[in-house]
Amino acid sequence: MFLLRLRLTGRIVVELSDSELVKKSQAGETSAFQELVSRYHQKVFMVILGLLRNREDALDVAQDTFFRAFRKINSFQGGSSFYTWIYRIAVNMSIDAQRKQKRNPLDFRESMDDVMEAQNEVAKDPFADVQDKELREKLTLAINDLTPDHKAVIVLRTLEGLSYKDIGEILGCSEGTVMSRLHYARKKLQDKLSAFL
Repeated sequence: MFLLRLRLTGRIVVELSDSELVKKSQAGETSAFQELVSRYHQKVFMVILGLLRNREDALDVAQDTFFRAFRKINSFQGGSSFYTWIYRIAVNMSIDAQRKQKRNPLDFRESMDDVMEAQNEVAKDPFADVQDKELREKLTLAINDLTPDHKAVIVLRTLEGLSYKDIGEILGCSEGTVMSRLHYARKKLQDKLSAFL
């Protein structure tokens, strides 16, 4: 299936679907895989950042995710969509990275505040800024306290807006399990953030 897009120049550009790009990638066309990377790099990075809360680690894991996907592209059967497959790789690699971090707790981890400051977010009201910063810190701590599976469902559902079905495919579990994990994760976050609600 081709996708047609009209660019500002008035030219019509034909874009290949993900499945067509996957087939071309499997046939050895690296430019097709590069197109898949350009389509999904930002989304995959944001999911990983949501899970790891560290920009540098997220960049590394995102790079490793696409490297693994490139190596395994010939094993992709097309039973799910490409984005589901690449998200699954990203989530699994993020969970592995979290486990490694727990084994080495002395590693420095920048917080989401550092990420926001790096993006030159400017406070307009100092009092509101302090409250926002405190809430972000509490939220980050509460999310970091979740198990990797619970953190994954929160990030995929809340940040990415994926359906229960897609999350189930990514995490390799049923929709019921996704809903249960989401319920538990939200309940735990509510308990930890009750002072702000």
